[in-house]
This record gives sequence, C-alpha cells and structure tokens, in this order.
Amino acid sequence: MANRVKRIHFNISERKVLLRMVDIVAVLGMLFLAGYCFAFDYFKFACENWSWSLVLTLYLSVFGTVFELYDLKQASRIDKVISNIALTTSTVVLFYLLTPYFTPSLPTNRLQLVYFYVAIFLALLLWRLLYLNVISKPRFFKKVLLVGETANIQNIVEALRQADSNYKIIGFINCEASKAEAIKYKGLTEYQPMALHEVIREEQVSEIVVAAYQAEAIIPELYDELIALLEHGFAIKEFTQVYEDMTQRVPVQFVGKDFYKYFPFSRNNRNKFYLFFHRAMDVFIAAVGILVGLGLMPFVLLGNVFGNRGPLFYSQERVGMHGEHFNIVKYRTMVKDAETQGAVWATKGDVRVTPFGRFLRNTRLDEFPQFFNILKGDMSLIGPRPERPSFVKELAEVIPFYKTRHMIKPGLTGWAQVKVRYGASVQDSQTKLQYDLYYIKHRSFMLDIKVLVKTLSTILFFRGQ
Repeated sequence: MANRVKRIHFNISERKVLLRMVDIVAVLGMLFLAGYCFAFDYFKFACENWSWSLVLTLYLSVFGTVFELYDLKQASRIDKVISNIALTTSTVVLFYLLTPYFTPSLPTNRLQLVYFYVAIFLALLLWRLLYLNVISKPRFFKKVLLVGETANIQNIVEALRQADSNYKIIGFINCEASKAEAIKYKGLTEYQPMALHEVIREEQVSEIVVAAYQAEAIIPELYDELIALLEHGFAIKEFTQVYEDMTQRVPVQFVGKDFYKYFPFSRNNRNKFYLFFHRAMDVFIAAVGILVGLGLMPFVLLGNVFGNRGPLFYSQERVGMHGEHFNIVKYRTMVKDAETQGAVWATKGDVRVTPFGRFLRNTRLDEFPQFFNILKGDMSLIGPRPERPSFVKELAEVIPFYKTRHMIKPGLTGWAQVKVRYGASVQDSQTKLQYDLYYIKHRSFMLDIKVLVKTLSTILFFRGQ
C-alpha cells in the first residue's frame, strides 16, 4: 500500500482565504509597529477603540475585492499586484477618513495620515511579495494523477491547467481494458495501472482524479486498487466535481445521460424566504437605478445628440424565464439600422458601435433603462443574460442543456457577465452557460453579494462590452 503523502498545498478557496486573513493581520500589525516605532498616534490599539479595527477590516475586505486583490490570476502578477494595492489603499484610506463617527477623528498633524497610508500600503505590498515568492512556488503545488479514458484526456488536462496553475497533473493512467493507439494523448506521461502505488510514492501524488464517463469502463484490477486507496484515506475525486470547484462553472460538455447527477439545483430556487428578499432587492435597486438614471438623462441626451445622432432608446425581443418572450429596453449604442441583414453577434471592437455608444457600454450606462424591466418583473438584478430568440434557437441546437438557463429570470448582471467579457461565438456561449448553471445551482445571498461586488470591479475597470 502506497504511503499517504502529506504535502502542504493550498486549494483555490484556501489561497483566497489566506490572502484575506494575512492582509488583515499584516495591516493591523504594521499599524501597531508604526505606533510603537514612530510618533504615530492616529490609530491606537485599545479596547475602547475596537470599532476602528473592525471598520478598517471591513473596508479592506470590500475594496480589496472590488479592486481584485483576491483574484488569484491578478495576485500572481507583480505589476497588477502593485496597481491593485495602490487603488485599494487609496480607497480604504479615503473612506476611513470620511467616516469619523466609527473611526478616529482627523488629526491636526496631517503627517499622521501619510504614516497611515504608507503603513497600509507597505503591509499589503510586503505580504504579497512574500506570497509571490513562496506560496506560488512549486513546493506548494498539488501533484495529481489522472485516471480516465484516453479519448478525453487532452480536454480534461487543458481544462484543469487553465483553472489553476498550481494544480499539477503529473501523468495519467488509462482505465480502459482496450485502447486505440491513434487517440493516445502524447502531452502527458502515461503510467500502467499496476504502477499506481509506485507513481504515488515516487511522484509524491496527493490526489487522484477519476475522469471516466462510466464506472464500468474502469478495469477491475484498477478499480480494486482505487477502493483500497480510498479506504486508507487517500484523496480520490470525480473530475466534474473537481472542475466545478476549481472553475466555479458546470462542465456541460462532460455531462451525459446521467445529467440529473450534476444538476441538483440550489434549494434557494424554491425557497420562498430567499425569493422574497431577492425580489425585494430587485425592486429597491431598480427604483434607485431609475432615479439615478433620470438624474443622468440630460447628459445622455446631450451625448446622444452629438455622438449617436438618432433615437435615444431601442427595444429588442429577448427570451425570459421559462422561455417566455419580452421586450428589453436599452440606450442605443450602435448606428441606426445596424442589423439590416439580420441578427449578428456583438464582438469586441464592433464597428457598428458609435464612439458615444462605446462610452455608454464601458460605463454600463446603456443598461439603465433595463431597471424598468426589473421593476416590471421581466428581469432580475442577477441572473443569466437574456438572449435573442434567434440566438437561443441556434445555441440550443448545438449546446447541451442550453435552455436550462431559462429556469430563472434573466438578469441585468450575473455570474457569467462578471467572469466572461464577450460572448461572440458558440464556444463563448457554452462557457457563459457553464457559469450561468453554476449560479442557478448555487445561488444564495452570499453568491448574489459576490456578483454585485464583482460587477463594481467590472465597471471600474471598464470591462463592459
């Protein structure tokens, strides 16, 4: 029996928690050190001042999320890390100074504020440099052995590699009794089933991922070995669950006739308490959005006169909940008669978009009229993006389970919208569907809040289409 290898490895969720927790500890520790070593008394640690630390922690967590300090891909690039830390520190300090009821009163010596800013910036920067040079190094990688059918190995390996660069697949074992040499995957070392324990020991494998469409395809000898490993506490996981946990999307391309195993949709889809407050949030934010939109209307009208030169609004038929059609209302961002030849996919750098229309899209101002759709109940604030009937018909014919996204109301923003920028092809639509199904499967108050915070990031970094 292969010895269970104990390697230190941080999963995606664990790394995000680690970044958040050490950010807080590092900032508070640096402020304490600044007070101890310098004439810094703006932020004092005392029992009666507990709210100061709580508010600082809250601001750091919220604005760190908005400015993508906890996006692992951003956290692995030093240039992005420095810019995101500067944005986060500046916003945190600004909001901290603007809430003196919960935070220290403004000091008479303004140099104290410089100490405060520098302490937060340095704490975050030093910790993130440590993260880049220690946690992101190979010694903390998770080594994984893949067990599956050779026909699917390449797609599976590429999907997991893209999801997490610290998740290292060191090789695979073909689980089938017979195999075709023509479809053998050459991009990864193949090991023999009987070498399973030797590979685990020599390569220090800490997890096995089984990627077989049917359990019956696994040869009996290998099946017995996997059972024995499992009984001794070795981590053995099923591929689609690993994929979903790592990418936060449902792998519809790997789901077969046993689809019901993969779609145990969130009980919140029928939870009246959740649905009531979800709708209440829709109505409240839609009402606020309409009021803000009315305030911005003069500027939009002026920009439309000079930049768009045509009708301000346009209406378009979309597919809503349970496949019912409704008319969506938006500010016009394209030239007049942009689709005289029929419906066309919107693409990055679309020449049909006017200069002012591009500004409206990047700032998401073109979406404001949709608050009326939300107020009417055609849409929700969060959900899958509503598509046009012609596109739905086309996509449903080539993408499995595409119409499943219509089991809830479409949204102004959503998990797919904040994860994927453009949907200009069938492949893009499949990726967006994976995120939509993940949201439907796991929707909750916390996931809704995460979508809203990420939507702020999308707007601030001008990622609108």
